[in-house]
Amino acid sequence: MLDARLRPLIDPPLNALGRVLADLGVTANAITSIGILLVIGAGALLAQGQFTLALVVIIVNRLLDGLDGPVARITGPTDFGGYLDIVADFVFYLAVPLGFGLAAPANLVPSLVLACCFGLTGISFLAFATIAGKRGMETSAHGKKTFFYNTGLAEGTETIVVFILFCLWPAHFPTIALTYAGLCIVTVIQRTAAAWAAFKP
Repeated sequence: MLDARLRPLIDPPLNALGRVLADLGVTANAITSIGILLVIGAGALLAQGQFTLALVVIIVNRLLDGLDGPVARITGPTDFGGYLDIVADFVFYLAVPLGFGLAAPANLVPSLVLACCFGLTGISFLAFATIAGKRGMETSAHGKKTFFYNTGLAEGTETIVVFILFCLWPAHFPTIALTYAGLCIVTVIQRTAAAWAAFKP
């Protein structure tokens, strides 16, 4: 919901830093891969109750996630880069709930519910993108992307905010996680309605 609104604010500094990294010979795939390793580490830290350190790693991961796109646009985007980027996003979406689920017995069921709801939002997102690509549909709401980005109530910005709340108030993880899982379901319903409007016979 907030991603498209934030793009005009965050794109200029990310593009400038991305240009510096590209000039230094850093590749977009390297940035994405480092981000994947970092967020797996964040999940391990969360499982050990190291919430503050995990939060720092999560923020660095999101910075890298914002930088691989600008670098790719400068050096030349690739299909594999687009694939790796979306895989990295879902490693992020699953590693953090898994870490919290392992941190305390009370977190296990809420983390499973949230992970399942993230899976559903991912399926709805990728299914829409696949059919939209087949039909030649395009959107620039989220900047230039490898494939079609369909909007929804629970997107990247909202997820980052929720993950920060998890780390700041870990005792409230079950309540926050289940609430956000509900918003993910609403997002799936939104995308399904959008798919019906766009793809109906």
